[in-house]
Order: sequence, then C-alpha cells, then structure tokens
Amino acid sequence: MDSPQAPAEVRPPVPPFTAESAARKVRLAEDAWNSRDPDRVVQVYTADTRWRNRAEFPVGREQVRQFLQRKWARELDYRLIKELWACAGDRIAVRFAYEWHDDSGQWFRSYGNENWEFTPQGLMCRRFASINDLPIQEGERLYHWPLGRRPDDHPGLSELGL
Repeated sequence: MDSPQAPAEVRPPVPPFTAESAARKVRLAEDAWNSRDPDRVVQVYTADTRWRNRAEFPVGREQVRQFLQRKWARELDYRLIKELWACAGDRIAVRFAYEWHDDSGQWFRSYGNENWEFTPQGLMCRRFASINDLPIQEGERLYHWPLGRRPDDHPGLSELGL
C-alpha cells in the first residue's frame, strides 16, 4: 500500500497577486526578517529556493539559513522596512531599506530592490536582491523602534522620503 502524500505546504497570500495581497505578502516578509530568526525566515522559501544576494548565490533552505546566520551576526541591531513596488501574476517587486551597525559601531543604511517569484502555494522559489550600503552617523538613523516587528504606526519608506 502506498503511503499518503503529505499535503503541499501553503503560505498565503498565494498567486496570482493583487496589489492588496502582494502588499500583505511584503509586510509578512518584513515582519519575518525583522525577527532576525533564520529558522523562521527560511520557512517561506521552497526547499530548492534560488537566491542572488549581493555576490552570494545560496540555493536551498539550508544555504539560506547559513547566509542569514552570517548576515545577522555581522549586521547588528538590524531594522528593515520593505515596500511593494509592483506585482503581476506570481511575481512581486520590492524596494527596501534597513539600518544596522557593525561591531565597530559604524551605522549603515542599506538600500535595495528585490524581485520575488512564488509557487502556486505561496512559497518563494526565487529571490534576486541588489543592495547598496551607505555609511551614516548614529544621529541620521530613522528607525528607532524596539528590535522586532516595525510598529504599525511607524512611517514606511515613502513617508520617510526614502
């Protein structure tokens, strides 16, 4: 007798995306990344996800987990805001900015764009990110909420002029 196959994991919202469902997906991603918990973050990607992040090309959840562990060990006090740029079908384009400091205390604001592609179950199968880092003074920081999820009343990128 064949064993029953486990149902496919579903991560709503699922494609095809509307502006509303894509914006929700973007906020869920922002919330997960602001947790700085690699084990939580990797669950929204397919087992064979393919990334380009700067000059790194992780493939699969385990390589992504390792990438995120290294990232957040280096990028301290990380706070991120993402904003929907565009969506169509199973793809979402996002712009983002995050603030962090290194172990010497130098603050940065990192700006970037991401292109995402999803499976019908709403898992991200491809993520392509382009990112630039701008050194800033601590007094130039704009993200002052406690570590974790950005409060709903905190301005987004457009409201901050970013």
